[in-house]
Amino acid sequence: MTEQLLHGAVSAGDEVPPLEYEVSATTVVLGALASRDWRPMHHDYDFAVNRNGTKDIFLNTPNQAAWFERFVTDWTGPKARLARMTFRMSDSVYPKDTMRFTGTVTGTDVDATGCGFVDIDVQLHADDRLCTTCAVRIAVPLDEADNPWARRGEQWAP
Repeated sequence: MTEQLLHGAVSAGDEVPPLEYEVSATTVVLGALASRDWRPMHHDYDFAVNRNGTKDIFLNTPNQAAWFERFVTDWTGPKARLARMTFRMSDSVYPKDTMRFTGTVTGTDVDATGCGFVDIDVQLHADDRLCTTCAVRIAVPLDEADNPWARRGEQWAP
């Protein structure tokens, strides 16, 4: 189980431990199925290559979003709560690629309600290609007694 990261233990410039994962066709297809994305470029090799002109089937957007969330929450721990995530895809991730996620903390702050946030810039490389960049804002506990998941209504304003 991942240890819980506390807000005071993080500073701008900190590096998030990298995550590497070898992508298989199963990774691509299961991600598409989990997000109910039935478009054939995510499971049909012939369609992806001959109709779309790509080199293989490729990860869909929700699958990439899930990988970004896993990368960040593996580091921040079970009480961390994703507040915001925006990303820009510039290349596709295919079977046989090795995904490598890296991240750098760009800032930390505590909002007016007392919720601690960490901002992280994340990069997804597939082998030597930069495929996607992502900006994440995540709430992390200020101390052992704090839990961002307990915040409701006006107490949660990411």
